[in-house]
Amino acid sequence: MSVVTSNVSGVMNEKTTQKKSRGSRRAPDLTGMASMGAQDRDKSLDTAIAQIERQFGKGAVMRLGQEGRAPIEVIPTGAIALDVALGIGGLPRGRVVEIYGPESSGKTTLALHALANAQKAGGVAGFIDAEHALDPEYAKKLGVDTDALLVSQPDNGEQALEIADMLIRSGALDVVVIDSVAALVPRAEIEGEMGDSHVGLQARLMSQALRKLTGVISSSKTTAIFINQLREKVGVMFGSPETTTGGKALKFYASVRLDVRRIETLKDGQDPVGSRVRVKVVKNKMAPPFRQAEFDMLFGEGVSREGSLIDLGVEHGIVRKAGAWYTYDGDQLGQGKENARKFLRDNPDLAEELEKKIKEKVGIGPQVDQPADESEPEPEDF
Repeated sequence: MSVVTSNVSGVMNEKTTQKKSRGSRRAPDLTGMASMGAQDRDKSLDTAIAQIERQFGKGAVMRLGQEGRAPIEVIPTGAIALDVALGIGGLPRGRVVEIYGPESSGKTTLALHALANAQKAGGVAGFIDAEHALDPEYAKKLGVDTDALLVSQPDNGEQALEIADMLIRSGALDVVVIDSVAALVPRAEIEGEMGDSHVGLQARLMSQALRKLTGVISSSKTTAIFINQLREKVGVMFGSPETTTGGKALKFYASVRLDVRRIETLKDGQDPVGSRVRVKVVKNKMAPPFRQAEFDMLFGEGVSREGSLIDLGVEHGIVRKAGAWYTYDGDQLGQGKENARKFLRDNPDLAEELEKKIKEKVGIGPQVDQPADESEPEPEDF
């Protein structure tokens, strides 16, 4: 019995030794890496970077501090209060933006203001009208150059996203609006019968489209604005039952998400003339999120620029309010907000001066309102 035990223990020891030797062969040799000097390590890294650039092109990998970074280019929203809440002065270029909210809350109006501002800066704008509800006359009142606006009314969701993809890949587009995600109906659903079940079809379509679009949106510096609708989840006992359409992909890919709500009806006497709108920055990858902005949106006119200037001027102590009177730099703007608004509208130079002071106060300089000029010198490193 003792001999058998000895043989077994010898076999076990031999197997253990073999396992250890095999394990030692698999383990990486870290002694060479530890003894590698800083100079050798840098040389090895430079060789790897050079090989990557030969294979994938220059700029495929770079050090963040290698070159000066230009300020974030933005497109103003038309509501200075929202530009301040976004923290960078507007909607970022080369990013995906989602604007959602209840019906008639001002989502499309906000997007049209962004289109108008992009066109005023010399840019090209596109509008994918999946809802087939674009009003050219209203867009013109908001400042959109409808003659130069690229408009598409696609038959189905695949066609809409394919058109958007081709326009963005052209590199000539500054901003494109897709109105709305809920109206991007998959081809299979349109060609099917009423009542047919198409579970998850639209979500898969959006997920695939955003996977393809995100990279080219960034490289072409195009701002892609997706307008979305709200739905309610059934059986939610705690928390908000509201959710957006099109699955979760857009929530992840969007750099900015704006929740637009109408909170009050503005009246002139007994007649409604507009809405007080609150926009919450639900997601923001460019600046701190969860800020809110409130501004007036007038029927037939869109965002009241003068009203936003008055509100922010009072908030930051630039405009003085005494009772019902508004005063700026010794000049009386008027009694009551409506009269002060009309005074600024009749005196655009004064409104420009007030806007400049507000932007300086809140730290969103004029340089971010327009695309960077390639002829200008490179900014210094941060």
